[in-house]
Amino acid sequence: MDDFAEFRHFKYLLAVAEHKGFRAAAEALNTTQPSLSRQIKEFQEHYNLRLFRPTKGRNVELTPAGEALLVIAKDVLEVRDQALAALEAIQSGEAQVLRIGCAPFVDKEVCKKATDLQRALIPAASIHVSTGDTSTLLSDLKNDVLDAVVVSLPVEDEDLRVEIIKQERLVVCLPVDHPLSRKPALSAEDLTSNLTVFRHPNQHPEAHARLVELLSELGVQFEEHSHTSHPHEMQEMVKSGSGFALIREGTVMLDGLTTRPIIGVDWTVDTAFVYRASPKARIIPIIGKNLRKQFSRMARMLGRKKEPQSVRPDEQNGQMKLLG
Repeated sequence: MDDFAEFRHFKYLLAVAEHKGFRAAAEALNTTQPSLSRQIKEFQEHYNLRLFRPTKGRNVELTPAGEALLVIAKDVLEVRDQALAALEAIQSGEAQVLRIGCAPFVDKEVCKKATDLQRALIPAASIHVSTGDTSTLLSDLKNDVLDAVVVSLPVEDEDLRVEIIKQERLVVCLPVDHPLSRKPALSAEDLTSNLTVFRHPNQHPEAHARLVELLSELGVQFEEHSHTSHPHEMQEMVKSGSGFALIREGTVMLDGLTTRPIIGVDWTVDTAFVYRASPKARIIPIIGKNLRKQFSRMARMLGRKKEPQSVRPDEQNGQMKLLG
């Protein structure tokens, strides 16, 4: 491994990229321009990179690699800061307790791996796990009752940091003995009048509204005859003949039930690890990044092309609305 690059290089490169010039960057870094220029020149020559182009005057413009640098350098420096904050918190005893909330319709494996990571970092840690609807969990997170929550998107709050951990296809749950189960995939017409079992809207109002919008765009005519608060209840209703439901593809199914994809769509349920964008969240960001890495590796092994992403508070407006 090449050890030439150091954190200071990324700090210097980011300053030049953000200030669009060496003089302004040097002033911001409280260093001299010749020293800054020399170190950046050495960095670019060592890796055969061209990150900046000179322009008229004292400014520079970014090359395509320089534009990418804005994102990469910020991430590198953020990881450094988070790692140091986590180590300080562990040493001072601030991270001895993890209070985590988990919504009923997400994959419980995400919550388990989050607690496993906490125990790996701090073997003697005390872990408190809560369950509840998404609205309640997010409220508890905002009010410092919880340190982190595992919920499905969307999460529309600029004060919260979102790590998208899993993206699972949304499929139709139906009885194995239903005539439509003989089809490999179901159409909008197949869902019309059959899709009647839904998660209770109050559990995640934004997600429910988005689902209704997507179904309407697809041309599905449906009526919400039944509302449930847990995946098991949803499956029991489908099994009893109450109608079809939409469910995560990775959900463990009851006997007598099966799932089918929907023709022409690739909607996903996006499971996220969410925490406050606050200096108090000392060890939580490390857990979130490690969760994303673990599930990204699993997704690659299963052949998925799309990997989970990190969403910063200022990127919330571009966040997917529940379904990809």
